[in-house]
Amino acid sequence: MLYLLNFLFGFLHNYGLAIILVTIIIKALFWPIAHKGMKSMKTLQKLQPKMAKLREKYANDKERLNREMIQLYQTYKVNPMGGCLPMVLQIPVFFALYKVLLQTIELRHAPFMLWITDLSAPDRLFIGFDIPFLGGIPVLTLLMGASMFLQQKMTPTTADPTQAKIMMFLPVVFTFMFLD
Repeated sequence: MLYLLNFLFGFLHNYGLAIILVTIIIKALFWPIAHKGMKSMKTLQKLQPKMAKLREKYANDKERLNREMIQLYQTYKVNPMGGCLPMVLQIPVFFALYKVLLQTIELRHAPFMLWITDLSAPDRLFIGFDIPFLGGIPVLTLLMGASMFLQQKMTPTTADPTQAKIMMFLPVVFTFMFLD
C-alpha cells in the first residue's frame, strides 16, 4: 500500500489525491466480487417469504428444515454467505491501507486542498468562532456520515424491521465516533 501511495504521489504531487486514487483502485479491483455479493443478497431477499414458509412448516424438525433450505439455495443458485464474502476479502486490504495512513510519516504536514493543510491532523473548518469540544466544523466527518446515510438508504433492507432501524442509526453512531 505504501509503495502504491508513493508511486501515485510521484505523478500527482499530492498525497490527498494519491489516497483517493488508491481507494478508487482498490474499490475497482473488488467491484466484481462486491457486485456478485450484492446480487446474492438481493436474491436472498426475494427468497425471504419462501424461507419463512419453510421455517414455519418445519419448525420442529431442524434437520429437515436445513435440507429444505439447502435445496432452496441450490434451486435458485444462491449462496447464503455470498453477501458476506466480499466484505471478508476487503477487510485485510482496507486494514492495510488504514495502517499505512496511520503510520506514514510522509503525510505529516502534507497539504491536500482548501482548508486541509495537514493530512495527519483532524480536519476542521474554522468559521470565526469556536465550537465547544470541536474547534471548527468537521466537514469531512459530516460528509462521511451523510454519504453513509445515503448508501444505507440505497442498500436493500432486510425483512427484520429492528435490524433495518439499527442499520439506519449506524451512520449517526459512526459520525459521532469520528468527530475526535
